[in-house]
Amino acid sequence: MCGIVGLHLREPALYPRLGELLTAMLGQVVERGPDSAGVAVYGDPKLTPPGRATVSLLEADSDVVEAALRDRIPEVVTITADATTVVHAPVTADVLLAAVAAALPQATVIGSGTDVAVMKGTGHPDHLAASFGLARAQGWQGVGHTRMATESAVTPAGAHPFSVGPDQCLVHNGSFANHATIRRELRAQGVAFDSENDSEVGARFVAHHLAHGADLEKALRLLCERFDGFYTLLVATGDSFAVVRDAIACKPALVAETSAWVAMASEYRALSVLPGVESARIFEPEPEEVYVWKR
Repeated sequence: MCGIVGLHLREPALYPRLGELLTAMLGQVVERGPDSAGVAVYGDPKLTPPGRATVSLLEADSDVVEAALRDRIPEVVTITADATTVVHAPVTADVLLAAVAAALPQATVIGSGTDVAVMKGTGHPDHLAASFGLARAQGWQGVGHTRMATESAVTPAGAHPFSVGPDQCLVHNGSFANHATIRRELRAQGVAFDSENDSEVGARFVAHHLAHGADLEKALRLLCERFDGFYTLLVATGDSFAVVRDAIACKPALVAETSAWVAMASEYRALSVLPGVESARIFEPEPEEVYVWKR
């Protein structure tokens, strides 16, 4: 049992409130996953400034990161957020990733791109949200997750979101029964993994198909065809926000939509904190139907 929240803002006037609203939503699903938490924030001017690429790291102290990268990328900036160090610089994401891999081989990359910053850690989700400074975040889209571990250890690397492609992230409530088989298949195709978490397999599968030309809807339809188990997934990219459930749809999910925003959560109480929810269209996603909203 895990908790999922997500918010896609259509109204730019709400962008300064993204973190405030996402924090309130996350606080309503703490009981669903008290052991760890994570968030992905899109478009924050401090975490992902325009014209700069961003990489989010685990197992990397901010001072160590700056010292290691300074000779390679002089204008690198680091931000500490609990177990996460967010790094940004005026280079492309590929250049920044290559520099990190060369200078900090022990670090685990948990997010990269030009729009997204990923932050995650272990402990009480409310405390983590405070340590991330989530309430102060701005932007146009955010995803959050509280975890109750079932398939792997309680570590920051095992926390969600899993962000394994450029400006992509996935959060999952449920369990994939055949994740070991699909992990072996992806490894045979050259895909590397950072954890034994079954949800990472779903994220790698989606990222693999996006990298090979599928759009997000197609990638999620392929996931439904290939993965066994039960799941509710929220997947975000640099321009999309998508929800899908398995054929049985036993894991809870609600979507609320207004002219100002689209939101998804595991429970209604996480939607009830949003402005204008009283006039929202609220519905439960149908089994194996992929819902995608575009920026």
